[in-house]
Amino acid sequence: MDYRYLGRSGLRISTLTLGTMTFGAQGRFANAGSTDVAEAKRLLDLAYDHGVNLLDTANMYSQGASEEVLGEALKGRRDRFLVATKARSRMGDRPNDAGLSRQHLIEQCEASLRRLGTDHIDLYQTHEWDGITPLEETLEALDTLVRSGKVRYIGSSNYAGWHLMKALSVSEQHGYQRFISQQIHYTLQAREAEYELAPIAIDQGVGILVWSPLAAGLLSGKYRRGHAAPVGSRHVAGWLEPPVRDEDALYDIVEALVEVAAGHDVSVAQVALAWLLGRPAVTSLVIGARTEQQLADNLNAADLVLTNDERTHLESVSAPPLIYPYWHHLKNASDRLSPADLTLLSSYLA
Repeated sequence: MDYRYLGRSGLRISTLTLGTMTFGAQGRFANAGSTDVAEAKRLLDLAYDHGVNLLDTANMYSQGASEEVLGEALKGRRDRFLVATKARSRMGDRPNDAGLSRQHLIEQCEASLRRLGTDHIDLYQTHEWDGITPLEETLEALDTLVRSGKVRYIGSSNYAGWHLMKALSVSEQHGYQRFISQQIHYTLQAREAEYELAPIAIDQGVGILVWSPLAAGLLSGKYRRGHAAPVGSRHVAGWLEPPVRDEDALYDIVEALVEVAAGHDVSVAQVALAWLLGRPAVTSLVIGARTEQQLADNLNAADLVLTNDERTHLESVSAPPLIYPYWHHLKNASDRLSPADLTLLSSYLA
């Protein structure tokens, strides 16, 4: 397992992070799996044995049950792991039970601390954008939580490029704690992050954590062109997160993954994860698992090294279209491109 600095900070995290959305699964989260405390302890042991040092959860996963199960599983070994959680989503029916207001953030941080059974959160993340609450209020509240010792570092999740840049600017202007990370969706099937979010990560020193790096199973190898979908699964066209806008393009990507996987005698999932780990600014992939076997297989991706030719093949079959102004930059500004610009344009120049 490799360890990388998370953004412009001194915090080193493993290139694979254990996601806990399946822990204590209730309601709609039960569809992702149902991990009880005993199984959670086994998954934590397996992750620790492979060098994983970051665990990721959120207050809204099963309305707090994920944090509760994780807290129980961490008893006696809290010092082995860094713990990340999130807040923003609706947690009740009262007027202030959602959003990124000072009221909601501080209340939810304290509730997460109780559920996790710990005195601090290592990485506290704003789970979604809040276009109503002033950023100054949100970032001042997060700054207060850090200075109080309840939170060590802060990060964002699911922000647009201008959201993230505005937040970084507000923090600099007021001397508030700065986001060191952004947790985003980014896969071979969905490379939109390369337009703005990956360049910002390079330019501004904000690490990338990737959620659902196998595209909710689409890139696991279970879904193939001309093959029946696994029993109990959704039809590909019905996928909402991430949406599948072009089934043929998806299957082209999967076939390329299958080809590369066969050459290494590894799973398709490992190839998809290994490709992501080699992308600019990516710090860690948040991987979940229904079973220990599935987790063990995904963890092996940390040791898989793809050749340049394999990467070129995967990138050519999955390249996002050059929307404006990027096609204009490629044609007229390619003589003066920064490393941030090249996160998107380098393959087109080649």
